[in-house]
Amino acid sequence: MTDQSPIMQLRGVRKTFGTSVFALKGVDLDIARGMVHGLLGSNGAGKSTLIKILSGSFPASAGEIIWQGKPIAWTGPRQANEMGVATIHQHIPLVRSLSVIENVFLGSRGFWRDDETLRQRFHVLRERVGYHLDPDTLVGSLSIGARQMVAIFQALGTGADLIVMDEPTASLAAEEREIVYQTVRTLSRKENKAVLFVSHFLDEIVSLTDQVTVLRDGVAVMRSETSELNEAKIAEAIVGKEIKAMERATFDRGSERYLAKPHETLLKIRKVELPGRLKPIDLDIKAGEVIGVAGLLGSGRSELLHCIFGAEANRKGEVQLEGKPLSKSTSAAVKAGIALVPEDRFAQGLVPDFEIWRNATLPALNKVSFFDFLLDRKREVHVGEESIRRLAIKAHSPHVAVNTLSGGNAQKVTISKWLFSDVKVFLLDEPTAGIDIGAKTDILMLVRRLADAGKAIIIVSSEFEELLAVSDRILVLRDGQLIAEVPASETCEHDLVLLAGGRSAQNSHSAA
Repeated sequence: MTDQSPIMQLRGVRKTFGTSVFALKGVDLDIARGMVHGLLGSNGAGKSTLIKILSGSFPASAGEIIWQGKPIAWTGPRQANEMGVATIHQHIPLVRSLSVIENVFLGSRGFWRDDETLRQRFHVLRERVGYHLDPDTLVGSLSIGARQMVAIFQALGTGADLIVMDEPTASLAAEEREIVYQTVRTLSRKENKAVLFVSHFLDEIVSLTDQVTVLRDGVAVMRSETSELNEAKIAEAIVGKEIKAMERATFDRGSERYLAKPHETLLKIRKVELPGRLKPIDLDIKAGEVIGVAGLLGSGRSELLHCIFGAEANRKGEVQLEGKPLSKSTSAAVKAGIALVPEDRFAQGLVPDFEIWRNATLPALNKVSFFDFLLDRKREVHVGEESIRRLAIKAHSPHVAVNTLSGGNAQKVTISKWLFSDVKVFLLDEPTAGIDIGAKTDILMLVRRLADAGKAIIIVSSEFEELLAVSDRILVLRDGQLIAEVPASETCEHDLVLLAGGRSAQNSHSAA
């Protein structure tokens, strides 16, 4: 029988920044051994601040932290880590120029690349998690999902008693999520570890956790046994009101809302392929149409978007926009009117240290300058203000740096920077990954509005329910190959999962 006594307790923890920003307003939290504790809340609710306090990155402004029965005041993350707290951060702070094994044991003393002891430890970790990682592969060459698994290996390698997982599955495909779930269950039930599991996925919180705490506006508004909850109750606690499932939009093809002709083909893809990663694909996309792309990690979803955007030098085939062939370069794509919102928003979509207004105007500097030469800061700031207004970005000013924003608000800035350019085609790669229900709904509704305005949109998402909500057609990729194209109104999440996983929908029904 496992010991389920509290390993960490927070009592009345407060955190203020300056004199007017109250990030936490007196939070109590008990995290017990042998249990998985779910932590939820919308972006800006205080989750990230709470994690930084209990992992030693921030000092609390008031209140008490009790670690293994004794009050503690961490001097920094290193002390917290040495005393048994390991944190897997959402933005994966790994060293891209080092190998997998070097990152996993980055804090180990006397590390040498050929150290057999560490290689043995790595092998044990790999067997323990059940996920294959080549120890000598450079982290910079890995997908974002594989990098997340490296971070999990890194945390487990410390032997910590409390493992804090901040959105560990946000960038993972279904089969990798299952590996994480199994790892969490093993840690809590078999190894008697305490796990604090932060997630926006309500279904995994309900199925995986033992207890749940929900933060809203810096206050713990719900503390409950998971067995007493369902997804609807949790969602209501997160936003403070009942959330209804998003129904799929019915687009009126004859509506005046469409600024472009509804049957006009904007984008043509002919035999586009990426040797070894993406097999030839043909596709036509009309004005006002939303194309969803479903598939597991490694299926070729991101590669398809990058090929269209001209970001893959080895791409073969042809991309045409409004009947004109595009050269293989990102500058040509942007000039023609194609925008890419990448999966890794901080590494590829934003300049984190820049303010909102600087990021918002990057693709269209010619529109906020005199004679395409002298930038007009007043006009740039105005664009930043418009971005905040149009996308309901939670920021008190366009002068706020994007690296201080929550994940959902940072993603809105990533999208907003294209709204002031003459974009005809939007390529959205996991635009809602790692963000809360409210921000997710805002972004999906924006996708609909863009389609209503006659834009053509291709959206990649690991959440098939989202694709069904916003798409007209859904492409299913597997192993770099287009294996199915189905109208969104004629399929369901169950069939998409089976198609992406290797079985046809027809076979799945017959098998059942």
